[in-house]
Amino acid sequence: MSSISIIGTGNMARTIGARAITGGNTVEVMGRDQSKATDLAQALGGGATTGEWGTAPAGDIVIVALLYDGVVPAIAKYGDALTGKVIVDISNPFNSTFDGLAHREEISIAQEVAKAAPAGASVVKAFNTVFRQVLEKGHPDVFLAGDDAQAKARVEAFIQSLGMRPLDVGGLKMAHWLEGAGVVTVGLANHGVGNADFALGITELPV
Repeated sequence: MSSISIIGTGNMARTIGARAITGGNTVEVMGRDQSKATDLAQALGGGATTGEWGTAPAGDIVIVALLYDGVVPAIAKYGDALTGKVIVDISNPFNSTFDGLAHREEISIAQEVAKAAPAGASVVKAFNTVFRQVLEKGHPDVFLAGDDAQAKARVEAFIQSLGMRPLDVGGLKMAHWLEGAGVVTVGLANHGVGNADFALGITELPV
């Protein structure tokens, strides 16, 4: 099983933390508001602990569960404390109308994280195409992207511990397109599907 640190105390942090503990992983919660981090760790149970914001995370895998505009500043704050860690960016940089990305260039928050992270850290994009309630109750496919094969393998093992199927889409430059897929899920929720109780997935033809 994996050792996980979660930066953030919101709904996605709570959901991933709960699934992680159920899957037999260790969880540390880190938040700007220490009292919120403590409350979340206590609510998660399962031996979940808290760490101090900005200090070296205990987990080998660090999941950044923040709104997209807070992700890179948080990575910069942690700085060298993230050396040797696998950083997982789960954010979606939606525009104000949720029908496009906030950035116009072919870039991604995950790639910006890689620029801000210390040289000894690896960055993986994952979980951004799955709505929170599906992460909480379902067993969806989870797409991921990254340049470090070993880092991706560790994230894949963590995803499998949650009872979900990891699917590698390629290098970190593919994170831009995963963020675009996040926009597609919102469009489907608002139109073709009509609710958020679904996730994008892969259907394979029988052999």
